[in-house]
Amino acid sequence: MQVQARFAVVPLAILAFSLAFGGRAVPAAPQSSSTQPAAKTKPVPPPEARIDINHASADELLKVPGMTPSWAGRIVRFRPYRTKQDLLDRGVLPSDVYDRIKDYVIAHRDPQ
Repeated sequence: MQVQARFAVVPLAILAFSLAFGGRAVPAAPQSSSTQPAAKTKPVPPPEARIDINHASADELLKVPGMTPSWAGRIVRFRPYRTKQDLLDRGVLPSDVYDRIKDYVIAHRDPQ
């Protein structure tokens, strides 16, 4: 009987230990919205200040936040565009790059 009693004590000891040291849930400290950093929003330029993807040089396109030399070169190479959405539709830029620059560019068409 003593052997069975020892085996019954082991699970109780494990349970007591886990409850004493690891089983307690520590409540998280509440965080107010004033301590959270504000979401960073970039100012969007007015339409007349946006870069025209049909006429800008690669150097001018590099002024757009998030633009790289390779993406600027692709934009110049695959001209002309009817709308800036053509950058996605024609596979010139991937969607993540387009999402970064779409507010800074515009596609003016030449007068016909």
